[in-house]
Amino acid sequence: MAIEGFQPGPAALGGALIGLSAVLLMALNGRIAGVSGIVAGIMAPLRGEGRADFSWRLAFVAGLALAPLIYSLARGELVSISTPHPLWMMALGGVLVGYGARLGSGCTSGHGVCGIARLSKRSFAATAMFMAAAILTVFFVHRILGV
Repeated sequence: MAIEGFQPGPAALGGALIGLSAVLLMALNGRIAGVSGIVAGIMAPLRGEGRADFSWRLAFVAGLALAPLIYSLARGELVSISTPHPLWMMALGGVLVGYGARLGSGCTSGHGVCGIARLSKRSFAATAMFMAAAILTVFFVHRILGV
C-alpha cells in the first residue's frame, strides 16, 4: 500500500539528521535529546526554578521551529503542510502527549531515538507502550469516532 505523497529520500534524510542531532547533543553536551525534557527545562525559569542550561535548550527548540523555514528558503518555496484534522485537535494532542511524556519521565525522542540506541531496556519498554497507545488512539479516532 503506497502512502500518497510519501517520498523515502527526504524521510531517510530527515531520520539521519534527527539521529545526527541526538549524537551531537550527547557528544558535545552530554545530554539526551528528549524534547519534552528540553522544553520543560525552558519552562523552569517561568516556574521560579533556575536553569543554568537554559540557552542551549532554547537554541535546540528554536532550531526545531526554524528548520522548516530554513528548508523553505533553501528550496525557494514554502513547505506545504496539510492535515485533515482541525488545529484545536492537533494542539490538544500535542498537549496530551507532552503531559504524558513528563508524567512517564521521558518522551518519544528521548526513549525512541536515544534510549533504544543505547540499548536501554526501559526505553524499549517505553517505546513499545507509546507505540501501542498511538496505534490504539489512531484506531479509536478514525474508526470509532470517524474523525
